Amino acid sequence: MEQLINKLRTELENFEDIAMRIKPEAGDVPALNDIEIAGKSIPLIGKVGGDHLIYLDFKKRYDMDARIRQATATGNKDVAKALERNRNRAGILVADVAGHKLTDAAQAAMLHQAFLLGVLYELDIFGTVTTRLFENLNTRFYQTSSFRKYITMIYGEISENGLFRFLSAAHPFPIVFSYRNDKIVHVGNENTITFPPIGTMPSRDDVDYRQHNSPLGRKDGYTVNELTLMGHGDILLLFTDGFVDHENEAGQRFEDFRLEDVLREAKNERPHEIVRILEKELLSFALPKDDITFVVIKRSLSGKDQD
Repeated sequence: MEQLINKLRTELENFEDIAMRIKPEAGDVPALNDIEIAGKSIPLIGKVGGDHLIYLDFKKRYDMDARIRQATATGNKDVAKALERNRNRAGILVADVAGHKLTDAAQAAMLHQAFLLGVLYELDIFGTVTTRLFENLNTRFYQTSSFRKYITMIYGEISENGLFRFLSAAHPFPIVFSYRNDKIVHVGNENTITFPPIGTMPSRDDVDYRQHNSPLGRKDGYTVNELTLMGHGDILLLFTDGFVDHENEAGQRFEDFRLEDVLREAKNERPHEIVRILEKELLSFALPKDDITFVVIKRSLSGKDQD
């Protein structure tokens, strides 16, 4: 029995090591003019869990010069122009696998590899990430994953001018803290669109839909939402439901009772410090009951808006 336990422990340690290697490192955080980004994942159990975070700094991760030269040489001028635009923006993917066990990180790891492989094809074909990638991810997970292991996800791209374009699959909407107005501005409204979790139903646009039945029907094709960090110092917050549902023993949610005050007190800090303060305040407010992931995107305080 002891030998079996040791073997299982070794297998779990090996799995944890694999899962840890796809977590973002400090050097992966995107670097943009006028925009700073920082994030944090707090697993409920062990070192990894069902939450996952991917940064997509196009300039760091890919040789944009070589890609633009290749697209130009082959006559793909539209692709070359799209690749050029990626120099001034970065992508952030925040995902949450249903469940928070160590082994739920396996589903997150599958998403990680599938997404980054898909991005390579997208850049080759279109020069940018399109909704087609997420249609294919959704179809693939629908065909291979358990219905109980669905994934909520938000993917967005922030530009140096403060424009944030994002797609949501049943994920909590972002929150914006306005520096000038000194308060939170909620993004979700009648004009903001979300879709079912990844893997729960195929798309209406799936050309192969006749090959697999769907008891829940088919979803509409993904569309993209837009918002803009208008003022210098504005903070955009992305998070998983472990963050938004974080509550104390009295049933008070951190978002309702503490978040705005924390952001107001920390609004002059840089994102990495805001992340540190948020983590400290979250953990002092209550012990976590789920994995927690959050990302702070801040437009710099340079400019007249800080006056």
